[in-house]
Amino acid sequence: MKQVYNFNAGPAMFPLEVLQQVQAELRDLQGTGLSVLEISHRSKEYEQINEETQQLLKELLGISSEYDVLFMQGGASTQFAMVPMNFLAEGRVANYIESGTWSHKAVEEAKKIGRTEIVASSEADQFRKVPDLQGLKIHPEAAYVHLTSNETIAGIQYRDFISTGEIPLIVDMSSDILSREIDVSNFSLIYAGAQKNLGPSGVTVVIVKRELLHRIPNSIPNMMNYQVHAQKNSLYNTPPVFAVYMVNLMLKWIQKNGGVKGMEQHNQLKANLIYRTIDNSEGFYKGLAHVESRSMMNVTFSVVNDELEKEFLRQAEENGFVGLKGHRDAGHLRVSMYNAVPYEQCKALTDFMDDFQKRFG
Repeated sequence: MKQVYNFNAGPAMFPLEVLQQVQAELRDLQGTGLSVLEISHRSKEYEQINEETQQLLKELLGISSEYDVLFMQGGASTQFAMVPMNFLAEGRVANYIESGTWSHKAVEEAKKIGRTEIVASSEADQFRKVPDLQGLKIHPEAAYVHLTSNETIAGIQYRDFISTGEIPLIVDMSSDILSREIDVSNFSLIYAGAQKNLGPSGVTVVIVKRELLHRIPNSIPNMMNYQVHAQKNSLYNTPPVFAVYMVNLMLKWIQKNGGVKGMEQHNQLKANLIYRTIDNSEGFYKGLAHVESRSMMNVTFSVVNDELEKEFLRQAEENGFVGLKGHRDAGHLRVSMYNAVPYEQCKALTDFMDDFQKRFG
């Protein structure tokens, strides 16, 4: 096979051993004679996968019995609408922290449901840093506070989270869940599209505090109602069986490789390597995110001029580096290095960057 270094922003890279296990089991899951693509979601085999995957996630993140773990469809984009549909009651206001494209999309969906306020934003800084949350003024009638932990397009990430007291804190962790240790008890609801650190596209993980579910009005359609999905153990309708199965394998891989603490140490090494290469280039490469807001998951940078940037991308692709072109909203370059991306792949990229600078710098 051609040597490829996968830095796609999502769907993202899988560990080779996980892909090999999928390949080995694809025609015959656990001796059933059936593919995982063929089994019934009501079968004991899938019920075992469903339960085990929930339990693995609870163990890895230290999730208490106060929370339900749900497997849903529609990606984080559906969650942008579901959150206000379920929790933005009449007479209340939703408070949003706007840090980039994805949090902005969440704001726009919430506005369609009810009263919504942006209580902090880094738009004035072109979303190249996380908003300053010191002295954050949360509305006294806030139904919840929402933030996005990592913005993949600008390459910025919160290092710490705020306390919102009795007001629920809801977070979109699609691009950094399981990449570092967090205290789940600080949040009332966490949601994450799987296609970066958890598994393939097609399933979204929701971790929700059970007491929050009691606030949901009966008028919410069943498919959009967290309470219904929790009561049915994520089996209200046909779930994304294959995607949940792959999340199961990914969680086992994470567990085998040091758990969330191991992932954090590994991810920090990779990020340090890439950022060090950029910072030591004497301006040939320039990091786009403010230093104090830099993401461990997505490194954004530019080359010294536009023509060399195009040449960099052309030569990178020729050498097997995939996914380095920045998002269409931001341009320039982006290195996405989620849990499955090995250090050796990042080292190959920095070697290429050093060589390119020597030849064109």
